[in-house]
Amino acid sequence: MIELLRAVFVAPFADMAGNMPFLIEVLIGGIAAGLMYSLVALGFVLIFKASGVFNFAQGVMVLFSALTLVGLMERGVPVPAALALTALTMIALAFAIERVVLRPLVNQEPIILFMATIGLNFFLEGFGEMVWGANVKKLDIGIPDTSFIVRGVQMNRLELTAALTAAILVAILAVLFQRTKVGRALRAVADDHEAALSIGIPLKTIWVVVWSVAGLVAIVAGIMWGAKSGVQFSLSLIALKSLPVLILGGFTSVPGAIVGGLIIGVGEKLGEVYWGPLVGGAIENWFAYVLALTFLLFRPQGLFGEKIIERV
Repeated sequence: MIELLRAVFVAPFADMAGNMPFLIEVLIGGIAAGLMYSLVALGFVLIFKASGVFNFAQGVMVLFSALTLVGLMERGVPVPAALALTALTMIALAFAIERVVLRPLVNQEPIILFMATIGLNFFLEGFGEMVWGANVKKLDIGIPDTSFIVRGVQMNRLELTAALTAAILVAILAVLFQRTKVGRALRAVADDHEAALSIGIPLKTIWVVVWSVAGLVAIVAGIMWGAKSGVQFSLSLIALKSLPVLILGGFTSVPGAIVGGLIIGVGEKLGEVYWGPLVGGAIENWFAYVLALTFLLFRPQGLFGEKIIERV
């Protein structure tokens, strides 16, 4: 028993202290992955704050945006033009979702809206496959997937670029929705739809803006994940890793999405490297869900979520 406890609690920390450059490499990889998780989770948070809808289709929006971009590039469209057309496509998709899906379902039960996003998920997946094909596509954005060494620490150019891009976008979104008029309107809509309408906030416009921003976020996430692992339909499963991020941070908190993503990204990398050998590996696949389950047991509202008390 003593040997087991030593292997679990002492040896990993000794390894960390004994090889600091490698620990820094693991932490950088975890931060990069965490920022990408946060980026996808922000799409969920923005839509949930504005409409109270848990958008099950956010992962497929990441896939669909990446498919659209690489499909246009394969047909000879220059990268800047392909990016612009992809952005216009996601904004047009936001208008279509508001007009066809959300507007007819105003004031319906949340479960009905959730089921509508499940239908949207399968529609976008099938439509993307029909238009762009189902083969794995290579997305080359001009950033080499190579490594370099700084003071004994190995770093990957693509991962660092993805992390920096995600960090900048996350910061912009945080300022946008905390400090601007649109952000205040969004918070008002999130608190009470009817009250927001009564003071002149256009609910439909807010929905279009938020779904458009979620679509643009999906483009960035799709580019970064697609450049690293290829544009393939398993890319939509990235949304599953964002669910624990939301549970940790809270479904309505932008800072929570950031902190939750970093906790999971760093935690799963450390667990895989230092504790994985003790259990045969694969900690990275289930760490996030076990951590989310723990939070559900002890703090179901998340780190930054508000506890809801209902009188009955």
